[in-house]
Amino acid sequence: MAALPTDSGWWPAAGARFFCTAGRGLEPFLMREVRARLAATQVEYISGKVFFTTCSDLNMLKKLKSAERLFLLIKKQFPLNVSSVSKGKIFNEMQRLVNDDPESWLSAISIWKNLLELDAKEDKLSQRDANPLKRKVEENDIINPKKLKTKQMQELQESRECQLEKQMEEATVEQGDFLTNREKSQEAFQNDVVKAVAAPNQKDLTFRVSCRCSGSMAKTFTAQEVGRVIGIALKKQFGWKADLRNPNLEIFIHLNDIYSVVGIPVFRVPLASRAYIKTAGLRSTIAWAMASLAEIKAGALVLDPMCGLGTILLEAAKEWPDVYYVGADVSDSQLLGACDNLKAAGLQDKIELLKVSVIELPLPSESVDIIISDIPFGKKFKLGKDIKNILQEMERVLHVGGTIVLLLSEDHHRRLQDCEPGGIPRNSKGSHTDEPGIEKCLNPGGKTDLSDTVSSSAETGGQGDLDKMPPFGSLVPVDHYRVSLGRTGAFICRYRKSPSSGR
Repeated sequence: MAALPTDSGWWPAAGARFFCTAGRGLEPFLMREVRARLAATQVEYISGKVFFTTCSDLNMLKKLKSAERLFLLIKKQFPLNVSSVSKGKIFNEMQRLVNDDPESWLSAISIWKNLLELDAKEDKLSQRDANPLKRKVEENDIINPKKLKTKQMQELQESRECQLEKQMEEATVEQGDFLTNREKSQEAFQNDVVKAVAAPNQKDLTFRVSCRCSGSMAKTFTAQEVGRVIGIALKKQFGWKADLRNPNLEIFIHLNDIYSVVGIPVFRVPLASRAYIKTAGLRSTIAWAMASLAEIKAGALVLDPMCGLGTILLEAAKEWPDVYYVGADVSDSQLLGACDNLKAAGLQDKIELLKVSVIELPLPSESVDIIISDIPFGKKFKLGKDIKNILQEMERVLHVGGTIVLLLSEDHHRRLQDCEPGGIPRNSKGSHTDEPGIEKCLNPGGKTDLSDTVSSSAETGGQGDLDKMPPFGSLVPVDHYRVSLGRTGAFICRYRKSPSSGR
């Protein structure tokens, strides 16, 4: 893990406090990820958000895959009381979020500025290392004609390659690839912020406030009202200037019946917006969570027999490259979209695409190590009892001890539970749908560590259920997670193939 220097005085010895927004049900995945990837401590969550402390730099923070957006935490506290007080008093309470502790605001902005400065320095160093200066030929050097001709040929080849790269870049821009624009936007954003905050007079800093209200707060106030009140408090306290279009600094505030959270977005572009995915299919955070649950090892053969646009395989191949991936689908349009995504991500040599039916896979029995798939559902897809045939074919090609991770609709999940007499019952230990008390998250000084609570409830699967009857043949349910897909809910389910068929 790349850690930030602590001898400059601006970085707390214990690290800085961040939080990420996450899709409902993905909090356990994000908690595991920040621990593993960032060596994070004090990891805790409230619905839709994960809080943690880390010394990691921006390069490491950018790698989070199960998060929607990343914020540097300014403050987190219990909710504002809107039940029995007037609007004016509530506005005063909102302003106290700024006025009661201005030092926490200045400290967070100082840490944020230095994060961006360090990231900019690392980018310059990496660019310098990637483009070393060529050694010039001095007058007293002895030039070998054969070497000179070879050098001229190399320079000609480099010139041709540069022209080809330029053409490819122009073609990429025409195809709508936004990676370059995204990086330029973030770089310009970082430069503007560093200059503004580093200036002797920080009144040159521009800002805007983004608000989200839910619960009774949303019934009492609009996001615009809250933004206006907080904005006025910031202008009076720090002398900053409001800029709604292109500010140096964005302040994010979420007020609801459970908590009040204030933070600074670390990146302009959400982490969930993958630069390497040209055409979005399944939500990238869901796809990564499914791949992470499969416990992919180097050298494995991973199959998505209903790959669609290939999002799951893309997320897996980016994270675990030393693996052989195969995607299958019956739709020409989906396979063409998947092919475009593979080219945009530069993963053509990692993933093979096949046009075949999920119930007639041209693969030998027990030839696949891992299967990960989003089982289609909705009005366009009426699988009904075909879900059984699909699972039976998956079971056939999976070797003993292999893993299947599926995204199932609530109806498909219910059908599978109905089909498995000894399967995991709803709300059992294998179902990760419960949340710990919110007070533990908002009271970090309490005796009970929320991370321990979540670890026990959200990270220990239903191992006792392995001894129960499998749903089809030898597929044994391991655990499942209820997740949100926006307006609809779904389940990420994991199965393992046992030695005995059970048929």
